[in-house]
Amino acid sequence: MPEGAGFRIFTNVERSDRALVERFRGIPSSNINDMMNRLYNTDASIKSLNHLPMLGTAITVRAPLGDNLMFHRALDIAQPGDVLVVDGGGCMERSLAGEIMITYAEKKGLAGIVVNGALRDLDGILRSSIPVYAKGITPQGPFKNGPGEINVPVCCGGVVVLPGDILVGDLDGVVVIRKDDAPYIIDKAQEKLAKETKKLSAYAEGHVNYEEHESSWTAKAEKLGVVTF
Repeated sequence: MPEGAGFRIFTNVERSDRALVERFRGIPSSNINDMMNRLYNTDASIKSLNHLPMLGTAITVRAPLGDNLMFHRALDIAQPGDVLVVDGGGCMERSLAGEIMITYAEKKGLAGIVVNGALRDLDGILRSSIPVYAKGITPQGPFKNGPGEINVPVCCGGVVVLPGDILVGDLDGVVVIRKDDAPYIIDKAQEKLAKETKKLSAYAEGHVNYEEHESSWTAKAEKLGVVTF
């Protein structure tokens, strides 16, 4: 029987090949999520605090409400290019980290921090060069007693994150890409981005086919049973 349930650390994380991860750089989260049937994104509670795009592989933390003991421990376990994903249960009464921890993560070369809960020291976060996503801000500090777990499945903004998942974040939010799905998803997301870029370029040049748009969506509505009076 495994020991330490609820208070344990797993250190063996299978990460995607770095070259594959890098192929997601610059792809909008919306394009990626569309290619996963719009099921693998954080909800609107998780927001970019410093408006920096994010790309990296997940190291996960499950923390009790208002306690950051395992968050601190995960900072040392994570490697450059990793994103710390901390499930604090959505607690907004106490922050789980502030400028000192975030600066530590930045100096270590981590690729981002995502917290299902609160942070503090917004001024410091805004000056930071590491992408930071969270539910919000409070000056109240955390406990440091545990328990908690590192590199177990967690829930963040309504989506399950597994250790080693690829995370892409932008102003829309964060999408979560399973390691085994990534090679297929990146090809499809790049195709979608190219198609949308072509359409937006045509719009910018004044080439807008209003009749085609109306015909296409009228046909779809009628097929679904819409009656127009």
